[in-house]
Amino acid sequence: MKTFMKKLRVGLMISSLSVIVCMLIVILFVHYWGYTEAGRVPPKTAVLLHAVNNNLVPPDMKVPQLFAVNSSPRFTSEYIDIPVSDGSSIRSKIYKPIAEGPHPIILYYHGGAFMEGYGNIDTHDNIVRSLAARTNSIVIAVGYRVAPDYAYPTAAEDSYEALVWAEKNAELLNGDPTKIAVAGDSSGGNLATVVTLMSRDRNGPAIQAQALLYPLTTFQDVEFDSRLKYDSGYYLLSRSVMMRARESYTPFEATWADPYTSPLHADDLSNLPPAIIITAEFDPLRDEGEEYARLLAASGVPVKNIRYNGVMHGFISFYEIMYRGNHGLAEASLFLRSSFQSAYNEPYEFQVYNGSNKGSVLLRDEAEAYAIGSFLLGKQIISLLEFN
Repeated sequence: MKTFMKKLRVGLMISSLSVIVCMLIVILFVHYWGYTEAGRVPPKTAVLLHAVNNNLVPPDMKVPQLFAVNSSPRFTSEYIDIPVSDGSSIRSKIYKPIAEGPHPIILYYHGGAFMEGYGNIDTHDNIVRSLAARTNSIVIAVGYRVAPDYAYPTAAEDSYEALVWAEKNAELLNGDPTKIAVAGDSSGGNLATVVTLMSRDRNGPAIQAQALLYPLTTFQDVEFDSRLKYDSGYYLLSRSVMMRARESYTPFEATWADPYTSPLHADDLSNLPPAIIITAEFDPLRDEGEEYARLLAASGVPVKNIRYNGVMHGFISFYEIMYRGNHGLAEASLFLRSSFQSAYNEPYEFQVYNGSNKGSVLLRDEAEAYAIGSFLLGKQIISLLEFN
């Protein structure tokens, strides 16, 4: 019996030491991944960047199901075909609250560099689904047509026509035609603000608010500091992709200064709906998004601009497992929800968000980072063993 107990203690000690060694290895790797080419990033950002750049998760930025959070449905969803003026239609998806309406309507324009294969209504479904729940609104993910088959102005016109269709059919959708907003990320953020310009210029539907997530605002060769620092592609958006997008979507240089491609260079930004603009520290589009916010404010448009430090382009797509992403989506949702209740009319505000100061949040974020790091290391080790 004594011999057995002694062996058991030795076994437990060896097991404990093995666990401790494994934990230390994971911590070391996560910290190593945190030293990126343009500076140190937080642990959660580090593991996600490592995962995407090493093809350990799909490059379309959908969250691995292992880390996804499921909740009880409060909405119906279905694919719909929205007719457009050239006689065709665009495949879109609509989320509608089960509760009795009428409800506000949000048109969401997905990111993806305006090009086939880089993003669609399905790759951004998690954002659309959550936006519907957080704002208690009808949200239409607009499946605008993309390059190279459809160059400018097709995506912009599709996006605007979807807005017109939504207002016209609001009652059929159980929606409120007086409470319409637009939102979008990256290239979709570009389209969202372009739609506000079109609607103003064409006396189209009244838009209550616009939520722009790290938007592209110019196709011109402006030497923004963020474009120079973060355009390698490690931060999920590369200069080569941006150049390809420009060549595919706006093949004629004369269109690069058009306000409907490059709203940053519009002669008139007045009388546009209040905006929330969210930018990311490690993002080539950071500076142009923030410059657009300043220009809107200078034109008398109420603007709230929040820069999230420690994160990369597309970070809100990871909101299920990234605290800053969840915080950014919550801020955009609150802005839209509040705008439907009363017109946002606060003076221009620029904030920098460095993360939560709550110890419990920081501890949970780091624990999740190391858990994901363990998963990624295990996946890499298995891949190496299978390769050999």
